[in-house]
Amino acid sequence: MPHDHHDHDPLEEGAALRVRALEELSVAKGLVDPAALDAIVEYYERETGPRNGAAVVARAWSDPAYRDWLLRDGTAAIADMGFTGFQGEHMRVVENTEEVHNVIVCTLCSCYPWPVLGLPPTWYKSAAYRARVVREPRAVLAEFGLELPETTEIRVWDSTAEIRYLVLPRRPAGTDALDADALAALVTRNGMVGTAAL
Repeated sequence: MPHDHHDHDPLEEGAALRVRALEELSVAKGLVDPAALDAIVEYYERETGPRNGAAVVARAWSDPAYRDWLLRDGTAAIADMGFTGFQGEHMRVVENTEEVHNVIVCTLCSCYPWPVLGLPPTWYKSAAYRARVVREPRAVLAEFGLELPETTEIRVWDSTAEIRYLVLPRRPAGTDALDADALAALVTRNGMVGTAAL
């Protein structure tokens, strides 16, 4: 039986390509309903994801008591905003300061806090990122466009099946008049992973 040709994104390779092939085969064989797959993907793209994390960050920037709670018990403080579920059961939040910049990785696989950051980006799952950010974090951050002073300590946090991390970026100067929605709009996924300042 001839193999149907499928065009694949040139960025898809390795495991990502295999997952896509399995998905296509499962749908073609009637084992999986494509509407159900779409609903799952949409849930993680729209109902969870970076906008949830940005809301957490904005609240922490605006509410010192919440910020203290978030740093003391990330799981409970994040759950208080309704962001819970698979891959977010045990959260620890680490705060960027003038002296310290934090960055997150999962060296063993790709553990990632889905309820607050959504689906992990391809680069987060790549072997190159997972290996290099531990050995040469300053160089990796520079490749993301984040140049930090030599005096800034970089701390790399390794997520595991037991604990996920979220970076609390530094609040930008001149944002005192902004409301929670405007503050949240400043925050990016990469900022909450630590590969960007915001």
